[in-house]
Amino acid sequence: MPPHATIRLLLVDDHPLFRQGVRWALAAEDDISIVGEAASGEAALEWLERAGSSQEPNVMLVDLNLPGMSGLDLTRQVRRQYPSLGVVMLSMHESDEQAFNALRAGAAAYRSKDVKPQALVEILRRVARGEYVINDVVLEEPRVASRVLTQFRSLPQATTTAPDAVDFPIFTPLSEREIEVLERIAAGGSNKEIADALSISTQTVKNHISSILRKLSLNDRTQAVLFALRRGWIETPNEIRQGPPAEEE
Repeated sequence: MPPHATIRLLLVDDHPLFRQGVRWALAAEDDISIVGEAASGEAALEWLERAGSSQEPNVMLVDLNLPGMSGLDLTRQVRRQYPSLGVVMLSMHESDEQAFNALRAGAAAYRSKDVKPQALVEILRRVARGEYVINDVVLEEPRVASRVLTQFRSLPQATTTAPDAVDFPIFTPLSEREIEVLERIAAGGSNKEIADALSISTQTVKNHISSILRKLSLNDRTQAVLFALRRGWIETPNEIRQGPPAEEE
């Protein structure tokens, strides 16, 4: 292992030639070490069970179309058993459908196998830092973003712990009420106006706003509105007043 390696990579692909190609592409990177290989999802899970602390990977590069257990199924299981292990998913051809499925499975990144070596290196580094690179691609594709929005609005509260619950790692799901609050903020409503419209207290509105900001890792309500508008989570009414939503204590 390189002396300063911070990325411990598990490579999962059923084509030996492709795995060798990845090794060649990463050989010059001092901060990346391939600690293991597997030719199937089942073999990858067995490898993870046997791995000691010194070999435990923090990133896994996975072929979507594995024989037997698919890359999607492997990713779902890994995300449940090893939540700190970031998954980079590769496929022969990028498609909206595969990108959406990779997102649902919990992948941190999704690319086609013709990705350039230096781009792959940067993806691995970002995923190792805990970033979800899939945000940059999936949510910029209108058809995928639309499907995400539909699922997003129907998701249960973030406290859901059912093992088969849909997992959207790109954000902590907001509740339906939090979406309503964001929509009314976008329309220029004050906390009192929002409280009156939704028949809740002003303090409850403040609590919802605090929860929204915490879940989206943002600092203020203007950022939250812009974030949601860019991703199509909310729509701005025609009667929205000009200028950003007012800040309130």
